[in-house]
Amino acid sequence: MADTKREIERKYELPVRPDGGDSGSRPDGPSPLPDLTKVRAVSAVSARGVTELDAVYHDTPDLRLTAGSLTLRRRTGGADEGWHLKFPVGDGVRDEIQAPLSDTLPDELAALVRSRVRGAELTPVVRLRTSRDTSLLVDEAGRTLAEVAVDTVRAERRPAGAHTGTGTAEWTEIEVELADDGDPALLDAVEKVLRKAGMRPASAGSKLARALAETAPATTKGAGPGKRAPAASKRAPVTAGDHVLAYVREQAEAIVSYDPAVRRDLPDSVHQLRVATRRMRSAFRTYKKVLDRDATRPIGAELKWLAGELGVDRDQEVLAERLTAGVDAHDTTLLLGPVHARLRIWDAAGRTDARTRTLAVLDSARYLRLLESVAALLADPPLLDAAHRKPAKVLPRAVVKDYDRLAGRVDHALGLAPGEERDLALHDARKAAKRARYAADAAEPALGKPAKRFSKRMKAVQSVLGDHQDSVVARDTLRDLAVQAHAAGESAFTWGLLYGEEESRAADRERELPRIWRKSAKRKLRTALFD
Repeated sequence: MADTKREIERKYELPVRPDGGDSGSRPDGPSPLPDLTKVRAVSAVSARGVTELDAVYHDTPDLRLTAGSLTLRRRTGGADEGWHLKFPVGDGVRDEIQAPLSDTLPDELAALVRSRVRGAELTPVVRLRTSRDTSLLVDEAGRTLAEVAVDTVRAERRPAGAHTGTGTAEWTEIEVELADDGDPALLDAVEKVLRKAGMRPASAGSKLARALAETAPATTKGAGPGKRAPAASKRAPVTAGDHVLAYVREQAEAIVSYDPAVRRDLPDSVHQLRVATRRMRSAFRTYKKVLDRDATRPIGAELKWLAGELGVDRDQEVLAERLTAGVDAHDTTLLLGPVHARLRIWDAAGRTDARTRTLAVLDSARYLRLLESVAALLADPPLLDAAHRKPAKVLPRAVVKDYDRLAGRVDHALGLAPGEERDLALHDARKAAKRARYAADAAEPALGKPAKRFSKRMKAVQSVLGDHQDSVVARDTLRDLAVQAHAAGESAFTWGLLYGEEESRAADRERELPRIWRKSAKRKLRTALFD
């Protein structure tokens, strides 16, 4: 079973000697650390001795994990030897997933990197042997505030496809890791003392990044992690095609990044993964004059499938929150029967089924084929003639076309009498509002504030229509819960009460829609896109 640890740390390089090396000592020499008891709250520095660590880092031949700032290693030595997978969380913050030592990569960790690795082979890329001289910073009460390690590192490049190199490198660095529940301000205070002693924040984000850069073959030196050479795909967008592809790449990266978050059951991860799939599919449909629909249509169909499968989990989450809030809003005198218990049972059953289904989808061959298809499309994008034109000539027209589609659906829905047919029409309008919003979001880097304002108005329309649709779905579930309660001999009063409130809320949204639409349909919002 893997364990997760939040790691908050900073790395420092030692001053460079005239001969080009660093000024670090070896384990049997004096420590390069200054007196850290000068740091407020640090009462003592407790030496813990030297530990020998031997880590082999794994990646694909084209370094897909490294490109995503992930590190995967098998390490022996130390109290936490085993397999370690690290995900970036923020600057100097990473989540480390630890699994017991074994000869092969544990299945749980393999699943967490599958969206990046896909069908590629994971192989050793770097071996790091580290002599770690550890000290603890403790306060007056003897509580550990942080761990400071002076690491003498010896790196050896391992075969890795096109990046094969036989180089070696050696350096000394300092790591300062905050204790659990520690105050991040302590790291600032420690850094101030280290800087006065000549230390500087490390230029590479990790030991692996530095090792790859320093052990690369001469032909690729300077282009590795930490010393990346400019790449064509990283240049600022110029054409309409550049902007659309940048947006599609952003969604592709979001899918790959949120995949392991969903597997780890992190908050809002299913929602964000689903949004990325919808945004990419929407971009394919909106910007069909930029990207050839013959190439994007099959991928769009698979994205629709994926969003639908993820919707089971997400819809359950949203509905449970809505019903729970509805129940909690009432005095206990109106909660007749085991209302809370029945709601919990319904939610638990729904979430279990939804999560099982979601994980099965992420482990499916169909999903991996989709990821491969997206990667292949981005590697060789099917650009049409309009892709090579200026964004101001192409993107506004596509955005306005999506607006026209929305306008037709809203007018149709508002012309219907309240009831099931109108509910369905409003739901169709909601989907059109979302597409128009996404179209503007994709165009915003090129069109600026006009696209941002347009997106904001489309979001307002989407929100009112979304709340209406959520009410429609909630009423269906409340009716089912009422039937179940009645069949079990319980009072169905509370479920009927909630049903009536949802019905009233939906009517409020229908009355609100014309006002929201008038503000969002102003011509100046659209004409500004062409300025």
